[in-house]
Amino acid sequence: MWNTCPDTLVAVSAASNRSKADRDPAEWLPLAVGYHCEYVAKWVGTKLRWDLAADEAERRALLGVAEDCPNTTVVYEPAP
Repeated sequence: MWNTCPDTLVAVSAASNRSKADRDPAEWLPLAVGYHCEYVAKWVGTKLRWDLAADEAERRALLGVAEDCPNTTVVYEPAP
């Protein structure tokens, strides 16, 4: 049985899903600018949870968004 985390998958419209495809934050962010902080926090939390790597372009993009998110905290639970 998988230990699920509600932030790992987020329901979106088919159009939004097609727009994002398999791109990371270096290549795609949601159109809703007001959601960028939450999106990036969930992205980083998922990366940390599963001990996933980020390439340099992704890391720079995440840090760039994070600069505009002083009140956002990344929360995650390490995967079992």
